[in-house]
Amino acid sequence: MNEELNLKLSNLPENPGVYIYKNNQNKIIYIGKAKNLKNRVRSYFNNTDDNRQFFTHLVQQIANVDWLITNTEQ
Repeated sequence: MNEELNLKLSNLPENPGVYIYKNNQNKIIYIGKAKNLKNRVRSYFNNTDDNRQFFTHLVQQIANVDWLITNTEQ
């Protein structure tokens, strides 16, 4: 995990919103929604026992994360 991504992860808000994962080429690779952005986004990097092939590949490709705060996760 690069330093910029680490810094962003440490500054995630606890608000509901949308998170956008990007790869090294700054292309969007995944968009998700969350009740609590901080908990949801960090769970991707802390959940080492998830053996789904898609999940493992996705986490390896994440180079950047952006987010939008919303009123609800809906």
